[in-house]
Amino acid sequence: MDKLKAILVDDEQDSRQILSNYLAKYCPDVELMAACKNIQEGLEAIKKISPDLLLLDIEMPFGTGFDLLEQVEDISFETVFVTAYDNYAIQALNMSAAYYLLKPIDIDELVNAVDKIKSEKEQNVDSFHVQVLLDNIKQENERPKKIMLPTFEGFEIVPIDQIIYCEADDNFTKFHLKDGKPLLISKTLKHFEEMLPKTKFVRIHRSSLINTDYVVRYTKGKGGYVTMENDVELEVSPKKKPQFLEAFK
Repeated sequence: MDKLKAILVDDEQDSRQILSNYLAKYCPDVELMAACKNIQEGLEAIKKISPDLLLLDIEMPFGTGFDLLEQVEDISFETVFVTAYDNYAIQALNMSAAYYLLKPIDIDELVNAVDKIKSEKEQNVDSFHVQVLLDNIKQENERPKKIMLPTFEGFEIVPIDQIIYCEADDNFTKFHLKDGKPLLISKTLKHFEEMLPKTKFVRIHRSSLINTDYVVRYTKGKGGYVTMENDVELEVSPKKKPQFLEAFK
């Protein structure tokens, strides 16, 4: 395929220069068409160029990268977010399976992101990463409401309030949903324990991560066990029991 037409939006001149140099030297499949210093310049460049790829800083004066995307009527490009570490931003990006790079930029991570996007373009794979991300960002309580789960056939976008519990299966995780349809995802349970909101999801056993909204009964014992809304009984390990009980205080 032809080179990916790219636009870079970052308010810091040094960051623009470094990323421009990296793209020129390490990403031969990318042609940088514009390097913009603010949201307005970025919007004008998007309308003029119709890029395949947008490299977008999140924190900028007078708005964020998310504000820029909200103003684009039809997002037909893939986005790689560039950010300094921020817990909420990173959680939202992970939940949507969005591409992002942490400052200072790691060259291997940049090349990897570009390669994945190029592969998706060649396979004509539509990306919904950005829309899921924006839906999550809009939430008033700043807690993401949807998660994008890669499956063997593609991906599923799942509201997190539909997840009853997650079950470890070697290096996979099985999601048990309210509609009764399980999803097997090729990531570990620990990965989702770190990603899902800790105000609702509690690890009760090495093999179980539950949504406390779906607990209907706790039965005492050395660790005890919980009965979930779908009538499944799950063991609570003695080690995890204090953490589980704390969630209901």
